[in-house]
Amino acid sequence: MNHKSLFDQVCFDTSRLTARAYSTSFSFGIRCLEKKLRFPIYSIYGFVRFADEIVDTFHEHDKQTLLQEFRRETWNAIDRRISLNPILQAFQITVNQYAIDRELIKQFLESMEMDLEEKKYDEKGFEKYILGSAEVVGLMCLHVFCNGDGSEYQRLEHAAMKLGSAFQKINFLRDLHADYAGMGRAYFPGIEVDKFDDLNKKKIEESIAVDFQSGYKGIRELPRGARLGVYVAYLYYKALFRKIKRLRSEEVLKSRVRIRNRYKVVILGYSILKHQFNLI
Repeated sequence: MNHKSLFDQVCFDTSRLTARAYSTSFSFGIRCLEKKLRFPIYSIYGFVRFADEIVDTFHEHDKQTLLQEFRRETWNAIDRRISLNPILQAFQITVNQYAIDRELIKQFLESMEMDLEEKKYDEKGFEKYILGSAEVVGLMCLHVFCNGDGSEYQRLEHAAMKLGSAFQKINFLRDLHADYAGMGRAYFPGIEVDKFDDLNKKKIEESIAVDFQSGYKGIRELPRGARLGVYVAYLYYKALFRKIKRLRSEEVLKSRVRIRNRYKVVILGYSILKHQFNLI
């Protein structure tokens, strides 16, 4: 291994470490991908996670400036094909290798910028935020899964977007109180968090169910090397969704719903069996 290859390996390892530190569920899913797909998806996760940390965590710092710097460094890394930021180095390799559409990256960064303001979203703003924060991330991953096959990408594009949308809406529903009380955000349009009731909850759940249905159809048509990993993430979020659905609206506002690690292992084993027998 030459010195440049060693540097790149260290950068991809940093992205992998980031995923494993922040999300056991996504780490399980990524480890179920075909080996050649893992580091590219780790790199996308690392990029998205670092941007999200800027707007969600660094409250004692100038988040606007940090995000501007991160945006500038991202484009420089992609254009120069090199960065001393290990997360951005791994990401630019993936972007350039799989020809990830730059418009997707632009839309994602714009959604992160939207989070810098404490605000409520109307329908148009909500759709824009979901597109940039979740749907385009699914499309970045789809570029990797399809490995340059444009027709396959176009065929699965809608399903990938809907699956990303479902995941994000579940995150919003689970973190409804924390987002509002801690950061002044109310993502779901037309819903007052302090007046959140079972009717509002059911309306959101119906929207998630529709997205899930479309997303699952796409999972079944993914290349085999990608199918199991995405299916694991899908089942994890389905389990989370079922748990939330069993709660009353006031209970959702009191605590953050979680899936225990031992149950995640059960989901993993179940997914592997279904995959082996082509039952996904």
